[in-house]
Amino acid sequence: MSATTRNSAPDAEDIRARKGGAPLVSLTAYTTPMAQLMDAHCDFVLVGDSVGMVLHGLPSTLGVTMEMMILHGKAVARGLSRAMLVIDMPFGSYEESPAQAFRNAARLMAETGAGAVKLEGGTRMAETIRFLVDRGIPVMAHVGLTPQSVNTLGGYRVQGRAAEAERVLADARAVAEAGAFSVVLEKVPARLADRITAEVPIPTIGIGASAGCDGQILVVDDMLGFFQAFRPKFVKRYAELGANAEAAIAEYAADVRARRFPAPEHVFADEPPKKEPPK
Repeated sequence: MSATTRNSAPDAEDIRARKGGAPLVSLTAYTTPMAQLMDAHCDFVLVGDSVGMVLHGLPSTLGVTMEMMILHGKAVARGLSRAMLVIDMPFGSYEESPAQAFRNAARLMAETGAGAVKLEGGTRMAETIRFLVDRGIPVMAHVGLTPQSVNTLGGYRVQGRAAEAERVLADARAVAEAGAFSVVLEKVPARLADRITAEVPIPTIGIGASAGCDGQILVVDDMLGFFQAFRPKFVKRYAELGANAEAAIAEYAADVRARRFPAPEHVFADEPPKKEPPK
């Protein structure tokens, strides 16, 4: 079944044109209800491969599959009418060759209705980005900390300090030259993020980077406080929904055990209530 076309949503060129303008706003989403809540407030919504950790309990993003991304991509698409939909390419779906990347990117876009795909990697992925863009696939790049490569980066550590700064800058330049319409900068020092933002011609989207980036993105479950133990430095908690939800569940359980729920107003009588005749 083909995905629904959302004519009012911005496209990759609209996002590119926001370079140096009003900051771009983005969050991740994995479900229709969450997408509906953020649609009026975000310029683009990302179906991130973080879904593997957030919703499926995986230890990293490496176990996320194309089928998972398509399933959640379709769900998010149903909740959006205004924001652009971007979807992550999962680990193993694009690294082998540009041709492999095109097949999987085309499938993601065709089956979800996404306006673009996002893939991780800088200089080493420039050829693939150029190959995709030349064939009509808009690409959002991702440099700095790239979670799919965490096993070769020494863990979830800041990227771009000291001598590493030139490497991250070179990665950002390479993806821009290859045709990416924007680039995510994850967990890089603020000064480096500001330098990259000033030097590359496409919007930078920060996550653990700098307020000077052209936009910002966060994992929605992090900023809403669904996780109590996981508190990255770069996440501002705008709510504590996890604690509120746990308290509500505990109250429900206590009411059930004490037979306070369901109360009379929550059950049905043998006969429907009689309507009062009009006066």
